Amino acid sequence: MFKKEELINAVNAKILKNNIASDKRFSISTDTRTISENDIYLPLKGETFDGEEFIQKALQKGVKAYFTTKNEVFDNADLVLKVDDTKTAYMQIAKYYKNKINPITVGITGSSGKTTTKEMVYSVLSQKFKTQKTFSNHNNEIGFCQTVLTMNPDTKALIVEMGMRGLGEIDLITNYLEPDFGIITNCGTAHIGRLGSKDNIAIAKCEIANGLKSTGTFISPNQEIIKKHLNFNGEKIFYSFTDVKVLEKSQGYSKFEYKGNIYELNIEGDYNIENSLAAIELGLKLGINPNEINNGLKSYRPIEKRWEIEKIGKFNFINDSYNANPESMKAGVKTFVDLYKNPVVILGNMGELGTDEVFYHRQVGEFLSNLNKNVKYLTVGNLASEIGKVLLDKGFDVKFFDNNKDVSCYIIENLNESYTMFLKASRSMKFEEILEYIKNEG
Repeated sequence: MFKKEELINAVNAKILKNNIASDKRFSISTDTRTISENDIYLPLKGETFDGEEFIQKALQKGVKAYFTTKNEVFDNADLVLKVDDTKTAYMQIAKYYKNKINPITVGITGSSGKTTTKEMVYSVLSQKFKTQKTFSNHNNEIGFCQTVLTMNPDTKALIVEMGMRGLGEIDLITNYLEPDFGIITNCGTAHIGRLGSKDNIAIAKCEIANGLKSTGTFISPNQEIIKKHLNFNGEKIFYSFTDVKVLEKSQGYSKFEYKGNIYELNIEGDYNIENSLAAIELGLKLGINPNEINNGLKSYRPIEKRWEIEKIGKFNFINDSYNANPESMKAGVKTFVDLYKNPVVILGNMGELGTDEVFYHRQVGEFLSNLNKNVKYLTVGNLASEIGKVLLDKGFDVKFFDNNKDVSCYIIENLNESYTMFLKASRSMKFEEILEYIKNEG
């Protein structure tokens, strides 16, 4: 809750109307559907909407205060604050509140593994601190504000995931967040269609260091392309999977040694072990002992559509279809076919790979052709078919489908409970439709 003076000072607002008591406190609301009379309405704007069109609706719901970029003042308002840009004001308020609470602050970005790493970091830090994290993958500027502004006053650690679709987006968030720790999970080819090259991707990811405190710590894999574009003079920690000794891996379990300590995950996959290294390094830096870190890692569970195990009727699925890029598709399929009997891999198109999208899909096919041969592959979409064509040429069992309904029908009519099926595709492929169709029709 904010006093009006705090809001005015945080955003350097011009006061258009002020008939409200100085001790009145407000929460920030950007949505008139859930707004309450104790909120101040902050109308955001986008390409297809203008929140200022709903100011009167907010007032009709009992709200007495609002922000605006215009000069119009409604009679039934008691406090009207003018700003140049409401999204900027939202971020300024978030920055003010974050500095007021003053938690240990962690920023996380990367081409893949951002959300997984964020959840692992949360699990580890929660062993010692009351911790707030980005919800799901709400990792843009608005998600940053929502994450910060829903912190309880006694929050001791804050974890903010940062996504991007172009240069400058992470720079914007990190300079408002001013993290104590900046983590890059990896630099791969996700969004290469927008950014044009892997170097540009690395430049965009390394923007996280722009807001990193000079007394802070940067943590990332030991990738040369990250080191090449990183501009940070403070402490740097580079970890590597080559320092890991895998002791045990099975379905739903990994055990490994890292720098003399034993850790466990209740999930499979070398890439998940690698994601956990950032959480381990951060935990040790914050004085969390290895046993506590291990307890945190063991409590980690994947969130929706990330290695989500589901049984639908007689069929067994692992749904990892929240998103996909060449690196995550290779890693996910390799883990799956190494650990599961009678594997069926269902692959869809990967998006935002630019003019070389066919090349990247065929490259995935070449990688998969060197794995377990006793795998059925089902591809959905024109680009995923390029993966399938490579595999078919190498002697694999491959079926091609144009849409989710057709592949669902094939599964119902031709497969049984002896198979486990793995789903991987970009979000735009809507692979959840496959599971829904089988639930309804299977």
